[in-house]
Amino acid sequence: MGANWETFVTAEPDLAKTVEERFGAFTHHVLATLRKDGSPRTSGLEVRFLNGELWLGMMPGSLKALDLRRDPRFALQANPGEGTGMGGGDVRISGRAFEVTDPRVKAGYTKEVEPPEPFHLFRTELTEVTRTYVEDDTYLVVQVWKPGAPLRTIKRT
Repeated sequence: MGANWETFVTAEPDLAKTVEERFGAFTHHVLATLRKDGSPRTSGLEVRFLNGELWLGMMPGSLKALDLRRDPRFALQANPGEGTGMGGGDVRISGRAFEVTDPRVKAGYTKEVEPPEPFHLFRTELTEVTRTYVEDDTYLVVQVWKPGAPLRTIKRT
C-alpha cells in the first residue's frame, strides 16, 4: 500500500520538511530501479516536490524510465554531498513510480518545472521514508515512516 507525498507531509510534517530540505540541498540524487533480469540499476536523477506529489522526470527512452515502466518499484537516496557531514542525515524514499501520460498533468508540471522536452514523467507512491543521522556524536538514530503506521525511531550507540 503506497501513499502520495501529501499523505506523508500530513502524517509527519517535521520529517517531511527535513526530507525536502535534504533533497533540495543538491540537484542530483541516486535512483535505484530494477533491470529486466531483476538486478539493480542506479542512475542520477533530479526530483521535484510539487502539488502534494513527488515527481521523477527522465529523458525519453532512458533505461531507468524503461525499468519503471516494466516494474514500478524504486529506491531514491538524497545526494549526501561533500565530505562526511551529511547535514540533515541520510535520507531515502522507497515506493512505486507510475508514468503520467495525461497531457494536462504533464502541462502543469512543465509550466512549473520547464524540463527539456520530450520527457517521461512519473508520479510516485511511497512505501517507506527513512532518515538516519547521528545525535550528540553518540547515537545513531533511524526514523522510519510507512503509510498507515506511526513513525518508528530507533536509537543505537
